[in-house]
Amino acid sequence: MGDHPQSAHNRRAQWRLSMRLRLVHTLSLWLLAAVAASVLAMGGVSAWHLREGFSSYLQARDLERLDKFLLIVAESVRENGGISALQERRVTMPMLLNAMARQEGDQRQAPPAPEAPPAGLRRAGEGRADGNRPAGPRDAFGARVALFHPDGSPLLGRPLPPGPDALIERPIRMDGRVVALVRLRAQTRVADEYDVRFLRSQYMGIAGVAGGLMVLALALAAWLSRRWAHPLAAVKDATARIARGELQVRLPQERTDEIGDVVRNVNVMAESLQRMEGARRRWVADISHELRTPLTGLRGEIEALVDGVRPFNQAAAVSLREEVLRLGALVDDLHLLSMADLQSLPCEPVACDATSLVQDALRRFHARAATRDLTLTLADGVPATLPVHWDPARMTQLLGNLLENSLRYTDAPGRIELGLSRHGQSVVLTVDDSAPGVTETDRQRLFEPLFRADTARSRHNGGSGLGLAICKAIAQAHGGSITAQPSSLGGLQVKVTLPAPDQGGPD
Repeated sequence: MGDHPQSAHNRRAQWRLSMRLRLVHTLSLWLLAAVAASVLAMGGVSAWHLREGFSSYLQARDLERLDKFLLIVAESVRENGGISALQERRVTMPMLLNAMARQEGDQRQAPPAPEAPPAGLRRAGEGRADGNRPAGPRDAFGARVALFHPDGSPLLGRPLPPGPDALIERPIRMDGRVVALVRLRAQTRVADEYDVRFLRSQYMGIAGVAGGLMVLALALAAWLSRRWAHPLAAVKDATARIARGELQVRLPQERTDEIGDVVRNVNVMAESLQRMEGARRRWVADISHELRTPLTGLRGEIEALVDGVRPFNQAAAVSLREEVLRLGALVDDLHLLSMADLQSLPCEPVACDATSLVQDALRRFHARAATRDLTLTLADGVPATLPVHWDPARMTQLLGNLLENSLRYTDAPGRIELGLSRHGQSVVLTVDDSAPGVTETDRQRLFEPLFRADTARSRHNGGSGLGLAICKAIAQAHGGSITAQPSSLGGLQVKVTLPAPDQGGPD
């Protein structure tokens, strides 16, 4: 039987994952490649510069030695009767080269010939026994130099070897006229064993330094790669565990660089997800509880009607209608909050008067406040008109929820005060009520959905616990914010700050 296509695909994916380069290897290779390129470039430039510099040195040395050789030839010609000494071979090339070698301190001379050389060369040096083979300089200077007649015909010395190197020419003058020419094939390549040994040692030194730098770069690259890759591997493992639902995972925060920022962001993300997961579970539990309460009452009344315990009349129908309306209102509030979480809360801002909205809310709740022995007033300093650009229906809902919250949770006799003011480019709405107040811990959670304070503002006062959360959603939909703090009246102050840049009046 063949493999299942999905299993084969999974195996191929695992093989590709196992064959890919790990980050530590990638970083090591890149760092090593960068250092290798730098070292090779430096070594290449150094070797080229050494070679070119040594070639220049060889050329300069050739010129210096050619001038010395020219003086030796001129002195030998003068001491031995003129240019005829060269033509008659009384002065030979080996004699001249040996004299030059002795002048340069080279002691590698041939033993003296059986016949004494001409008197003029006794100070310059002795020829070899064969009269032809010079001791000569170590860099084949004798093979590259020769004497010529003024017309260019050979005079003394071997034929100059052909090659791409240039010929250097110097005249030999006697009594103001040129009697001979000295030509030298310039040396641009190393021919002497000592020079070759010197260059080889320099190249070996460059290669050794380059190799040492490569080894050091490899070690440094491996160390840096591990230092960078280890925390990233920990981040990878942590994010994988978070993806599996282990939201309690936290990474040690030991670094202060960008990798440390990534670690801190992962920890913050995990904390946020853990908090959101806890809120989601509480939200589901609270919604289930809130929906179960009216459904339980509705089911009880229907069962009583079905069992005949309660007669079906207009009162029963009204009671059922009220339970359905309460359930519908709760579902509407939950739908509104869900839309706000999706950032799609419908708002249609138009030019309107904030003062008129506040006064309308005050009139609608005035009678209810009086029946609860509460005084509902407008704060001092409310402007006669305050042009804004809001959604009037949403702001009416916000003011209604705030006043409803104060009416439910303010002890009688008590006081509720509604305020409105402008501060720069913002409008501030405030609702203050008298005792009881709210603890600081509860104030921090007051705008969470389905939250109720554990003390005075409890369930027995009614309400679903969604009113203030809806107020927060409406304020944020208008680009504003809402906060809660202790009131000067002894209870709670809820402050809504909304942007109001428009200064024009209502349409």
